[in-house]
Amino acid sequence: MSHGPRSGLTAVSSALLAMSRHLEVRDVLKTIVASARELLDAQYAALGVPDDHGGFAQFVVDGVSDEQWKAIGPLPRQHGILAAMLHEATPERLADVRKDPRFGGWPSAHPDLVDFLGLPIRDGDEVLGALFLANKNCARPTGTCGFTPDDEELLGILAQHAAIALTNARLYERSRELTIAEERSRLAHELHDAVSQKLFSLRLTAQAATALVDRDPARAKGELHQVAMLAAEAADELRAAVVELRPAALEEDGLVATLRTQIQVLDRAHAAHVTFAGHGVKALPAAQEEALLRVAQEALHNALRHSGAEHVAVTLHRRGTGTVLRITDDGGGFDPRTVRRAGRHLGLVSMRDRASGTGGRLTVRSAPGEGTTIEMEVPGG
Repeated sequence: MSHGPRSGLTAVSSALLAMSRHLEVRDVLKTIVASARELLDAQYAALGVPDDHGGFAQFVVDGVSDEQWKAIGPLPRQHGILAAMLHEATPERLADVRKDPRFGGWPSAHPDLVDFLGLPIRDGDEVLGALFLANKNCARPTGTCGFTPDDEELLGILAQHAAIALTNARLYERSRELTIAEERSRLAHELHDAVSQKLFSLRLTAQAATALVDRDPARAKGELHQVAMLAAEAADELRAAVVELRPAALEEDGLVATLRTQIQVLDRAHAAHVTFAGHGVKALPAAQEEALLRVAQEALHNALRHSGAEHVAVTLHRRGTGTVLRITDDGGGFDPRTVRRAGRHLGLVSMRDRASGTGGRLTVRSAPGEGTTIEMEVPGG
């Protein structure tokens, strides 16, 4: 099968549109490999992302059945032609890969590869992986054909999009790691501000009770009641922090159950009355649940630490096909027109980023002395 300029462009366009519909990087890589094999009319296509131990962190193939793949055995190592593409960052177009001096053989169950076209997947000077094809189908009577310079150019386009997908995945992972670090830093400050102060007060109160035991038992008894109260408050603060440190609860329990649990803990740990109501919200995409949870935590943190609120209400409900999270408090409020100062202080910028990152939007309504309502809406499928 051969492609003219227009049909080749149409096929590439269709492949790239298909890629854009996927969110998971492995799905994108699978689409790239399948598209490469189809567009260049090859029997076999593969894409490998190396690890730091001489093997591959990911290896995606097309043209091999599940039974064949199981029979082949473990993932390949970085050797032979694959190693050349990764380490030397050079394209390889060979009439017969088996005759190349770098060829190291295949496992016994591996398909027999002959003509070969491979390209490194690059981000600038860095090699992220390798994309390769083998055994171009041939309609000529002689049965002799192979990959052409045009094939190499077309594969290069797909390799560039593989590089984009891998780079985006790495940037997302780094962003997630930074977010986790920021959350832990915030929790460390909360623990220092709340639990450490309560423990300090507890120690002083216990010392006072010790000094009063002999000369004023009645006052000592009162101090010991205070010790018990402070210890209970410190335990609640720690419990609240531990709940926030357990993101796995979101995966295990879902958004509604996780929010309900965390808000129950916060209600016990703070003077303000904190309530939660969820109406008809079923499981959402993981990215949306994560963003909604983090926005709820940030807004609750603001309401309980800075607003002086007596009541904080959190609701989660459906709106059309979308989902709406609302956090309302009766605290001191602020002037949204001073958004630069307030946004930095209250984390509004990060909340807006989380909302927009899932295709949603964040709305903030507040005024001095009139409380604050923060609403985040995410679209449905």
